[in-house]
Amino acid sequence: MKTYRSLAEIQKAIASGNITCKQLVEQYLQVINEKSHLNVFLEVFAEEAIAKADVVDEKIRAGRQGRLAGMVISLKDVLCYKGHRLQAGSRILEGFVSQFTGTAVQRLLDEDAIVIGRTNCDEFAMGSSSENSAYGPVVNAAGEKRVPGGSSGGSAVSVQSDMCLLSLGTDTGGSVRQPASFCGIVGYKPTYSRISRYGLLAYASSFDTIGTFAHTIEDTALTLEIMAGHDDYDSTVSHEPVLPYSTLLSNNKKYKIAYLKEPLASPEISAPVKGAVEDAITWLKKDGHTVEPVEFNYLDYVLPTYYILTTAEASSNLSRYDGVKYGYRSKSHVNLETMYKKSRSEAFGKEVQRRILLGTFVLSASYYDAFYTKALKARKLIQQATRDILKEYDFIILPTSPTVAFKLGEHTKNPLEMYLADLFTVQASVAGVPAISIPYGEDNEGMPIGLQLIADAFQEEKLLAFSRHILNARNKG
Repeated sequence: MKTYRSLAEIQKAIASGNITCKQLVEQYLQVINEKSHLNVFLEVFAEEAIAKADVVDEKIRAGRQGRLAGMVISLKDVLCYKGHRLQAGSRILEGFVSQFTGTAVQRLLDEDAIVIGRTNCDEFAMGSSSENSAYGPVVNAAGEKRVPGGSSGGSAVSVQSDMCLLSLGTDTGGSVRQPASFCGIVGYKPTYSRISRYGLLAYASSFDTIGTFAHTIEDTALTLEIMAGHDDYDSTVSHEPVLPYSTLLSNNKKYKIAYLKEPLASPEISAPVKGAVEDAITWLKKDGHTVEPVEFNYLDYVLPTYYILTTAEASSNLSRYDGVKYGYRSKSHVNLETMYKKSRSEAFGKEVQRRILLGTFVLSASYYDAFYTKALKARKLIQQATRDILKEYDFIILPTSPTVAFKLGEHTKNPLEMYLADLFTVQASVAGVPAISIPYGEDNEGMPIGLQLIADAFQEEKLLAFSRHILNARNKG
């Protein structure tokens, strides 16, 4: 069984007659079945994917195929796909079937991508380990007693373990980049508003971003190019022009790069991760780039700012799940009030309940100004400080995560320990700028380490091209 790691490789194999789309889908389905113990998929669309593959094969024979013919993808269980169940890893949406397909998903389907299934994730995208799902934890294929990161852990492992070529996840505070780091693949979060959020179940609306998991920058760039752009269904989406990102990857310029001193001095960072970042700094200098340390005085405020604002938004967004209109309804209620209370308390998991309660607290009349208003001001300061660095430098580099993938159950009893897994990813989310995690070595136990790069808003083409340059240079070396 040949393993394909890029769309170009797949399309070349199809053109030469070595494989068909149907055979490719069947190969992925075989891997999914063999590795079911990783608990990656909540639902596999086997018959449907094979039928769609037959259609794409016919299009290829007729020369009418889309740009993504041969690309098999998975969807995080927070993305709407018409006629398919949608649960957000939660019991609260038991039995719910999506009534429409989200814009990002539809644009990929229009170019003949094939969806093979929906992936497991932390409930309502709240978590850093994919252990908060109502349907059990996802397991990292690189170390089967390790977490894959979260909240998009199922999506990350589906690509890592060759169950599909590419997966759509969501990144609110690092939920694409951190799992990508833990699983040794490419995880990309575009600029906030670059991709329409229509069809994405909301966690925190001013942070949520659809991102991708892939093996290559080329596939990352192509899918971004197809998904991005204006959408009449989303009033928050950007009207900035969409560039042909996939054709702008051959960029060998010498850049001015900043690295933040504070993460490398943080007590949370492990020795292997710190060593990888220091190695990257040394390599970049040898490659001819200007790499300089800068101070970022708000690192201690980024995480609390993020959690205050996102839990506040979650408190509001998740109020729609009440047992009345759809999904789970408690059978033990005696009146309307107890139906609301019991449905939500029985069907929401502990972490979701914790964040709803925290968000409700910071939005309450007594504490609104003390917490929520201050967090909004802090967000402005963090955004401005980040943009100020990016006015002088082309990129910021820093670790994706303080550590490699930790063991299953290691932090589940202490939420604050779990939240620290997002320590280095939330800055880009608070600032709304694009960021990527690329594989950058392993620790002495073979666990992947990710390097994070941040660029200014809507500088996707520059960020992707530079990331490709680093990966290609390291692979050649």
